[in-house]
Order: sequence, then structure tokens, then C-alpha cells
Amino acid sequence: MAYHKVNADQRAQGHSPYLDNDELQATALELEWDMEKELEEPGFDHFQLDSAAQHHLGNSQSPDLDLEPIQPSSSPKGRFQRLQEDPDYISHYTRQAPKSNRCSFFRILKVFCTALILFIFGIVIGYYARKKCPSPPTSQEPNNPHIYREILKEIKAENIHRIYRDLLEFPREDDADIAMEILGQWRSQGLEDVQLVNYSVLLDLPGPSSNTVTLQSSGECFYPSGQQCSRDPKTPPSQDLLYSYAAYSAKGTLEAELVDVQYGTMEDLIRIQSITTVTKKIALLKLGQSPLLYKLSLLEDAGFGGVLLYTDPCDLPKTADLADKAFMVSLNSGGDPSTPGYPSIDGSYRQNRPNLTTLLVQPISAVLARKLVSLPEDTAQKDRCTPLQVPAAGKITISLNIQSVTTYKTISNVIGYLKGAVFPDRYVIIGSHHSSLKGYGGQGWASSTAVITALLQALMAKVKRGWRPDRTLLFCSWGGTALGNVGSYEWAEDLRSVLHRNVVAYISLHNPVTGNSTLHPVASPSLQQLAAESQSFNCVEKARCPGSNVSSVQIQGDSDYFINHLGVPATQFSYEDIKASENSSFLSEALYPVHATKTEELDPSFSLHETIAKLTGQVTLQIAADPVLPFNALDVALEVQNSLKGDEAGLPQLLAVAARLRDTAELLQSDEMRPANDPQERAPVRVRMLNDVLQGLEKSFLVHQAPPGLYRNILYRLDDRTSQFSVLLEALEHCKLHQSNETIQAALSAVLSSINSAQVYFKAGLDVFETTLAGKK
Repeated sequence: MAYHKVNADQRAQGHSPYLDNDELQATALELEWDMEKELEEPGFDHFQLDSAAQHHLGNSQSPDLDLEPIQPSSSPKGRFQRLQEDPDYISHYTRQAPKSNRCSFFRILKVFCTALILFIFGIVIGYYARKKCPSPPTSQEPNNPHIYREILKEIKAENIHRIYRDLLEFPREDDADIAMEILGQWRSQGLEDVQLVNYSVLLDLPGPSSNTVTLQSSGECFYPSGQQCSRDPKTPPSQDLLYSYAAYSAKGTLEAELVDVQYGTMEDLIRIQSITTVTKKIALLKLGQSPLLYKLSLLEDAGFGGVLLYTDPCDLPKTADLADKAFMVSLNSGGDPSTPGYPSIDGSYRQNRPNLTTLLVQPISAVLARKLVSLPEDTAQKDRCTPLQVPAAGKITISLNIQSVTTYKTISNVIGYLKGAVFPDRYVIIGSHHSSLKGYGGQGWASSTAVITALLQALMAKVKRGWRPDRTLLFCSWGGTALGNVGSYEWAEDLRSVLHRNVVAYISLHNPVTGNSTLHPVASPSLQQLAAESQSFNCVEKARCPGSNVSSVQIQGDSDYFINHLGVPATQFSYEDIKASENSSFLSEALYPVHATKTEELDPSFSLHETIAKLTGQVTLQIAADPVLPFNALDVALEVQNSLKGDEAGLPQLLAVAARLRDTAELLQSDEMRPANDPQERAPVRVRMLNDVLQGLEKSFLVHQAPPGLYRNILYRLDDRTSQFSVLLEALEHCKLHQSNETIQAALSAVLSSINSAQVYFKAGLDVFETTLAGKK
């Protein structure tokens, strides 16, 4: 057979596929003679083309080889007929396959099997190595309630008490001393990135002698506490007497008639102005019901020249004995008065603002208020209290002397950073404060600092074992809080652009224990649900932790800038005494001497401090470590609807926009937040986009300008008794005094713009997700 002959010649050459030219030419002649017969058979073109290709490839290095392409020819016999005639055809062909092809196949098979075995062996080794070897310190443990409980378990009352006692025993000369002590404590807990940030600011401090009030009818001189003035000039005044003053009040002496304006409400002013002129007179004013700065602005507009402030004993809890105690207040709305709106750094322009009002303002005790109006001591039984009121008959003239001084001093903030592992550019701020007044303002600063230090200690114990929060934690101890949140304002103004973009939430520890009766949680609307849930499993004394009683009301302290200028969601837990009357709102604006509010008497076991620390820690951990921010968009929309009550003109438009806001919030809550909270559907890019939307939920509700003392963030109410927007309430009161609706129309426009802006923001967030999903499809 022709096939047998050609293959035999090839075997004679040692089965090599590569032939010399001479041998190749001889073989080609024989191949040409033998193949002529075979090519005449139809259907054999496949074999010929394969053979030609093998020869061409096998001799690609022989330039003299020139084989003409073989054209198939027809034959009466086909391939399958030939297979029937010659049964040995298949065996001839298969046996004569080149040996080199078989060797190549076996070599490939051996390499493949070896690689497969090594691959399987590597997987087995990697599995057991990963199972037995501990994870490196940088690995992230899953954030879950179990991790949170482990951290919070480290917070103990005895530790907080020990830190508290150490702070009070520390000898200090000024604000920077206690700041350095706090910095050292935080570093000793393992927090490496801790900074001392100083600002030179304009402060209004007591003068060399105490302010006085003189009764003109008798010539008696009194100190603010009610004590008669000393006739011995060598007797140095006590600290309590010196610090019984109003910071940033006007200075000088004013002799005028005393007018009882009660709480200084619009109704009170309308009543007083209907019976007498008030120009350059001195108002006798009670703290409570509304912010002090707002009431002072009304008195200033009315034409008063001075104000005596006091707290009615009927507004205080029965456990508080402060009737004979004077106090201090600050008339500073926030920050360094000489650099309003910008930080007090080198090169900043300093304005000359020694006082922030034209009124001479002096706080006095309730005992002195009674003496001035010739009222007898309150001898009523403890279960009944008669509010102090000046008799209608008689005219009382007094002389008021105020001599505080303004000077530049250094305010120190302590800022500590615990960098986040996943979102280091997102900040959760936990803020406390240290006092800048010597022994004044109570011991709230020590409670505040002890709680934040104990929380830091518990967190760092877990960090040393490899855990880190997703987001960066900022621990801040502020200076100058008592004089108008000076330290926090200056720092925030200094870093405004960064904070506006990166801050996620502010968690306040301002005076955590001022009473021992009830827990008072405050949270912005987007955090109310989280604050309520935290109470259910972190309250040590369940009787003192009622159910969900979280509200969004104005609070004191350094959260002010973050709420009102950055629109940052905020929360605060504190223990207070049960309020005696509805007038007791804003009594916390008064700062009493240190001996008047003994923290260790209010909480001897420090169990209340432990509860506050754990509640604060729970909220902090969930905001800092949950992949999706635990903010509730729908609660914001519901708060807006609840605040729109009344029959003012323009309310239907507000209600319509608020309804659209709620619809959009419901879509955001159901379509985006629920899938993002499911780990199986959680895509990192989607989570980041959603968190960016949630972070800005409350920024739209900042009005451009608000009356003094009222929040620019309209989501916060004045107190628990009112549910309407504060700016609308104030505008309605203003209309009563001036008989004009211009103010109410301006307030309605501001609220409408805010709600509409929030609705556009929510809708834009939804559109981003829809566009992204459409692009993926």
C-alpha cells in the first residue's frame, strides 16, 4: 500500500520529523509517485491537507523546500468503501503515527497532573495555616453587638470615681494645667495621637472687687448673694462673690427704678408697657421658659438699661437649696467675641467688643430679690411654693454697679484621634469640657472628663487586641465652655471646611449628672431611634430609665457649633432632677459655685455615671463601627410634620412640601437602607454612597439667621412642652408686640426653603442610586 510505503520510509529515518534536504527530495519523489493513485479517490482531501500542513510546519527552517499545493482529484471509490475493502487500513494508519506526538501527549499529561497535585496540596496547607494561625493585628473583627458588649463591660463605676477624684485633687493654676493633665491621662491609656490646641481669646472676667446692688431708699449695699457689703476695705472678697457676674455685660453704674418683668415673655412686656415707660429702667427678670439671650434682646429693644437676674425657688427641684446662692451666666452666643465667625489665630483681625449688650446685667440670689422688694422670707410649707412677685404699690430705686474686665487669655483644647480602619476620613466626635473658671460652675467638668476618659480606657483595651472602629473617633475636651463655648467654637471655625465634609455625628458629655431623679436623653431626629434603643440594654437602674422619651430640644454645651453651624446629628445623655414646674426650662444657663452642686452627693456610688458612660459608648460604637450609619431619614420627615401645627397663613404650602419630604424619605428608607443593611446585598460603593446621603440629612434645616438664643437648626424645639418650630413660635410672639406680620412671613419662608431643600436633597440621593443601578444594567 502507498500509505504503508511512505510511513516505512519515514521510520527508516529514525522517526524524525526534521529531514535533510537531499533525503527530503528523494522522499518527495516517492511520495509524488505513490500519492497520484491515492489522490484520485474522492473524499480524501482531509488527510492530504493535514499531511501537507505537517510537512510544511516540520520544515519551516528549510528555505530550499518548495512544494506545490496538492489539488484533490475525483475517484469512483470513496473513503468509506476503501475501509470496507481493506480492514487493515485503520490499523496501518494508527500504528504508523509519529512516536514524537505520543511522547508530547504523555509529557503534557504528566505536567498537568503534577500541577494539579501541587495546587490541591497548596489549598490544603493554606486552609490549615489560616485556621491555626491568629489573624494579624490589622485584621478587622466583625462589628457586632457582642464586640460592643465586650467593650462596654470594661466601663466600671469605681474607675470613673477614681478618675474623678484624681482630677479634683490635681493642683492647677489655669486652664492649660488641667488640659495637660487630661492629655497625659489619655496618652497613658494608649491613645498616641493627642494634641493640645491653644487659642488666644478675649475673655470677660471679674474685676478686683465684687459687683454690688444698692437700695437707694435705705442706702444698704448688697453683694449678689444677698450679703451686706463689707465696710472694711482690707477684707478680700471671696471667689463666689467675684464670680457672681454676667460675662460680657455692659460695664458701669446705673441708678434707676426696678420693674418686675417676671419671665420677660411677650405677654409680660406688653403688660408692663401698657402701665409704665421702661426706658433706662432696670428689669427684675426670672430665668426660665425661654433662652436668656432671647429675653435680653427683647428687653434691650424695649429700652431697658439694666437687668437683675434670679431663679425663682418654685422653679427649682425640691432637693436643690439654692435660694441664697448667686451664680454666673455668659452673654456670649459662642466663640471669641473679637473674631466673630472666624478663628482666633495669628494674623486674624481683632474687633473691639468688650461687651455684647448695652444692658448692665447682674445675677443675684432669690434672697436678695426678696430684700430688694421688701418681701418677707418664704415660710410656706415644703409641699407648696408661692412664686416671687413684686407688689403693685410702691416704687423701688436701686443703683447697680458692674466692673468686670476684658482681657486676652489662652484657652486650651485637648484633641485625641483614634483612626478608623475603613473610613478614616469620617469623624465621630465625643466631647466633654474642663472648666476655665477657678472652682466655679460646679463639678460638672470633672464628671464630664471622668466619663470620657473611662470610655476611652475601655475602647483602647479592645484596640490593643487588634480591633478598630470603621470611622475615626475624636475625643475632645474643650476649654472656655462656661464663657460661651469658646474653645469648641474656635477649633471648629479653624477646621470648618474639613469638619463640614467629614464629621458624621457629635456625642455630648456636657454635665452628665446634675441630678439623680431621671434620665434625660436628647438626640437630633435622625438619631432618636438609636438613642431609644441604647436605653433598653444599657441602663443599670431600670427604674430611672423610662422607655423611649428621647426628644430634640435645645441643650447647653459645646455641641452648639456642630448643631447650628455644621448641621451635624448630635445626642446627649444626662441625669437630672424632676422638674418642679414648666418654667424650669433653661435654668441650666446659670452656673452655681462648686459647693452648691456636689457630684458625690448626687451619685455616691457613681452608678449613674456608669450608665451615662455605657449609653454614650453604645451610641458611639454603633455610629463609628456599623457599616451603614444608623441614621433614620423617615424620623426626620416625621419630626418636620409634627412641628407644623397651627393656623398660620402659608401653612398649607408647608404641609404639602413636608408630605413630599416624607414620601421621599420612605423611599430612601425602604429602597436603599434595607438592602444596604443586608450583608449579602451590601456593595462597598453603594454603602459609601448611602452613608454620604445619610451624613447630610440635617444640613438642609439650618436657617440663615435666628433670634438670639434660638437654634439655627429648626429641627430642635425650645423645650419638651412645645412641638412647633421655634422660629415660627418666636415670629408669632413678635407679631403680638409689633402688630405686624412681616416677621411671621419671613419665618415661614425660611422654614419652607429649608424643608424644600431637604426634599430636593433626599430626591437627589435617590436619583444617584437609580442612575448607578441603571448604568450597571
